[in-house]
Amino acid sequence: MAFIIELTLGVAALAGRAPLIQIPRPALLRRAPPPLAQSPTETPPERPPPLPDLPPPTEEGGQLSWLLPASLLLESRPADRTAAGDLMVGEDAGTFRWEDERMGSLVADGAVERNWLTFFAAVGTILSALAVLWIYPATGYGDDFTAALESIAGGNSHVVTLLFGILFPIVHSGLASLRPYAEPIVGARTWRVIFAWPSLCLAYSWIVYFIAHCHDGVVLWNGYTNPTAHAIAWCVNFASFFFLYPSVFNLKEVAAVEKPKLHLWETGVIRITRHPQMVGQAMWSAAHLAMVGSSFNALTSALLVGHHLFACWNGDRRLRDEHGAAFDAVAERTSVVPFAAILDGRQTLPPDYWKELVRAPYALIAVGTLGAYAAHPYMQAGAALVRNTGLVEGGILDGLFQ
Repeated sequence: MAFIIELTLGVAALAGRAPLIQIPRPALLRRAPPPLAQSPTETPPERPPPLPDLPPPTEEGGQLSWLLPASLLLESRPADRTAAGDLMVGEDAGTFRWEDERMGSLVADGAVERNWLTFFAAVGTILSALAVLWIYPATGYGDDFTAALESIAGGNSHVVTLLFGILFPIVHSGLASLRPYAEPIVGARTWRVIFAWPSLCLAYSWIVYFIAHCHDGVVLWNGYTNPTAHAIAWCVNFASFFFLYPSVFNLKEVAAVEKPKLHLWETGVIRITRHPQMVGQAMWSAAHLAMVGSSFNALTSALLVGHHLFACWNGDRRLRDEHGAAFDAVAERTSVVPFAAILDGRQTLPPDYWKELVRAPYALIAVGTLGAYAAHPYMQAGAALVRNTGLVEGGILDGLFQ
């Protein structure tokens, strides 16, 4: 439209006929006036202050100090071990640093990489083999093994769980005790697989059998009908998983991606008890026994706790053989009974002890424990399916023995 108006004015001027009115240009087409020169004495307009350069949060305070617990999940920070009088002969348990973790690739420069992709590949391979060779009745041998135990026990579920409670400690603790003799022959990673495979098979079969038969025998009480008992048992069970032994946190070692080691820990839950897994197992068993007061549950709980009590002695023996005087020094400042070393003055908690607990592995444990609780109905349904399926004789390897 502006172009047409100007064209009309131009044609009129050429024809000698001046327009009667002057039509201004539209405001949008006007050029902005040049900026006025600023007087040397004039004060420039105030600009907003720049954003502060915020330092990382620290326990000493600061604008982001409230984020400190969350930041410790990404990078663990040691507590004041000097104030606690630590001997510094053991390792700091449960440490994690996000910047050191890499997803990586399976193979680089012709060698297998020791990263998380390799970990997931290894775990996936092991679990797949476990499913095919042990869990799935049509191809695995887990149902054949359980059926053999039931045949020996004459169908008595109490005798079956007793047999599980005898076999599992022999296999699990026995292979762990053979580690110093086997690793020089087959290597640390190969022995970890040899050690873990039968333990996984027996643990799966015993857990499934326990879930399917936990109400067997004489039932003295049923805690499910009491909301208060259920709430207390839930809290005790949840807390029990925070008493896992710190070596469990080294997932890459558990899967033999990194070379497995027999660690000597000196911090974290070790300050409370030198054998946290035994304490956690006792708490777990007590919580489940409070909910289901059956004779089968009582026997299974006693077998589990008994195995872990034996593991206290066996674990100390193995650590002493591996670390010598360093273990004796740590043992002197710790206790098997929770809080005993703290109460009698042999162990001192650092003033910032909470930093040894606010760490990524414990956050993962919390999430996993809540997930396991939510999955209880599926566990019960799976155990019922295994029980109702019964025995499917043979497996995928039958052809090798014919």
